[in-house]
Amino acid sequence: MPDTDIGAHDRAAAFAEGFLLEDPILRAARARAEEVGIIPISPGAGAVLRFLAASVGARAVVEIGTGTGVSGAWLLRGMRPDGTLTTIDVEAEHLRLARRTYADAGMAPNRSRLITGRALDVLPRLTDGAYDLVFCDADRRESTEYLTQALRLLRPGGVVVFAGVLLGGLAADPAVRNPEVIAIRELATAVRDDARLTPMLLNAGDGLLVAAVAKSSPVG
Repeated sequence: MPDTDIGAHDRAAAFAEGFLLEDPILRAARARAEEVGIIPISPGAGAVLRFLAASVGARAVVEIGTGTGVSGAWLLRGMRPDGTLTTIDVEAEHLRLARRTYADAGMAPNRSRLITGRALDVLPRLTDGAYDLVFCDADRRESTEYLTQALRLLRPGGVVVFAGVLLGGLAADPAVRNPEVIAIRELATAVRDDARLTPMLLNAGDGLLVAAVAKSSPVG
């Protein structure tokens, strides 16, 4: 591809990322994330989350990896007004900062359930088939295990989303074979080859792998 085409592609990607601007509440949450060493999802990826939550009429959402509440605020803004976000993080301080973000965004306390703990310890305690959307932005090495749990938790027609699947472009480089990259490639293959799922890979933020669960079991 000519260099001019690469430049045009980069400009188009930047334009798409900036199409919807974040308000002061989200910008403040993003600044707090930087202070504690977290990289939150981009505004473009956040807009995708809000769109997906709205599209499925999400009333119950699970988030793996709370951060300072940037992604959670985007999700809550797309969910039904009576919806509840269950968000899990190993760091209690992250949850405290996220709670502040949700309050600043005008979300009632009962709209979020914040759980401190390792996701793979918490997820088995959640109810089968009770959730409309599962969003994963945590340890990439555990991605396929998150997928297994998500498929158990989601209702028919629900959606699972994985953030950061491009890993800054490393996932596309066959020469790179570190544990995170290998885990993401295994996840992508598992999602693509599962007959129950309708997948797509979006170049938003650092990549979003999205899949919808079939509304009925595939035949054959």
